[in-house]
Amino acid sequence: MTRYFTVILERDPETNWLVGEVVELPGCYTQAPDLPTLEANIKEAITAYLQTAGQEEIHPDFVGTWRVGITV
Repeated sequence: MTRYFTVILERDPETNWLVGEVVELPGCYTQAPDLPTLEANIKEAITAYLQTAGQEEIHPDFVGTWRVGITV
């Protein structure tokens, strides 16, 4: 069975590394200097998270992102 997860990507301004956070798995995140390495790292992080999480744990469904602009 294949499960799909939503990963939010950001770039750390201090290190210039990519940071990936799995929306459906609170606290599941990793970082890497490039996208191919980040993909491998995030798959490893998801696998580790699922192996240690309880089966009864409820994971939220990702709905979407919302970008809001304000005048400052």
